[in-house]
Amino acid sequence: MRTGSFYEAVGGHDTFVRLVDEFYRGVATDPVLRPLYPEEDLAPAAQRLTLFLEQYWGGPTTYSQTRGHPRLRLRHAPFAVNPEARDRWLMHMRAALDTLGLAPLPKAELWDYLERAAHSLVNTFEE
Repeated sequence: MRTGSFYEAVGGHDTFVRLVDEFYRGVATDPVLRPLYPEEDLAPAAQRLTLFLEQYWGGPTTYSQTRGHPRLRLRHAPFAVNPEARDRWLMHMRAALDTLGLAPLPKAELWDYLERAAHSLVNTFEE
């Protein structure tokens, strides 16, 4: 039985920063995903994702304090998220997750959420 939050159990802030930094290393050179990020510098996007994931998994509520309710579908609506973009997002996130060295159960729990979130954000089937 786990005591405390998932956030604490997997290593807290450092773990989520490592996950997101590694993820964005892949995104930075991805010909499908990189154009979906309008900012030249991916650091602001990385910070937003880190804050969101930390809050979702029981860490600090900084995301909501600074940005309001996550409203993931609404925030992603301006971007064409098709199945190819989803699959590439998942590919980079899986590679990042694999670098963390998490125990099998928390790794599976995190991956399950990431997969469900990615599938929920598909908003077009056009290329």
